[in-house]
Amino acid sequence: MRKPGDAAKTELVIITGLSGSGKGTVLKAFEDLGYYSVDNLPIDLIPKFAELTRDAATVRRAALVVDIREGFALERFPALYKKIRRLIPTRLLFLEADDGALIRRFSETRRPHPLGTEQGVAASIQHERERLGPIRQLADPILNTTQFNVHELRETIHGLFHGEKKKSTGTLVQVNSFGYRHGVPADSDLVFDVRFLPNPNYIPAFKNLTGKHPSVARYIRSFPQTAEFISRITDLLVYLLPHYIAEGKSYLTISFGCTGGHHRSVMIASEIRKRLAGAGYRVKETHRDVKK
Repeated sequence: MRKPGDAAKTELVIITGLSGSGKGTVLKAFEDLGYYSVDNLPIDLIPKFAELTRDAATVRRAALVVDIREGFALERFPALYKKIRRLIPTRLLFLEADDGALIRRFSETRRPHPLGTEQGVAASIQHERERLGPIRQLADPILNTTQFNVHELRETIHGLFHGEKKKSTGTLVQVNSFGYRHGVPADSDLVFDVRFLPNPNYIPAFKNLTGKHPSVARYIRSFPQTAEFISRITDLLVYLLPHYIAEGKSYLTISFGCTGGHHRSVMIASEIRKRLAGAGYRVKETHRDVKK
């Protein structure tokens, strides 16, 4: 039995989210960090598991997965989660990914969606998103795994949950580029529109290149407003990030958008990533629409 007062040192992490978003990989990452880990625990046993985690002398941190496999019992989870948080310090990690990535993952693994095969994978994913909506609203952090490979996902979990939560080294900043014609990324915390910059798409030599190409980047940089924008945004983010961290924000997504997501947003996102990394932050760079 743990001594009185030791309960504050315990932690329970509940992992949930969309099927195919990497919950198994994440649970393994927690196990590597020393968390006692359980997959697909029946929802009615979670309060008892929380009590055991709080009281057991040999368990300090635990992680468990609960997801759509619980069926309609999952509707009781929001109320249950509030109860569990009164028993033990608890965090709810929600994993998701873009529809295209999820469909591709199910195709590659040849595994059926947990909601069945009658309505097709795409329809099942949409149905699952709707069912998990109330749970997603309670989660922090929400992690979009579309651009992560297995190793990057494990590294991200290690960074977010290893050691003190509020150290800047434990906060992951994701800098993303996108095209407005394909919609604003739903997981964005901050969005900046860079369509005011001259568009390389109208120059034939640049049309089929991206903002990562040196010639395209050099062209975008040649305009004074580009340098000023990068400088001002960098100063703003370096000011804001410590405040987000102080509020316990462990995962921040900053998105830069242009028309198609090929040139201006890509170049700006890449440059901001370099500057934030130089300021000591853990930064991942993604380009959502660069291949569309």
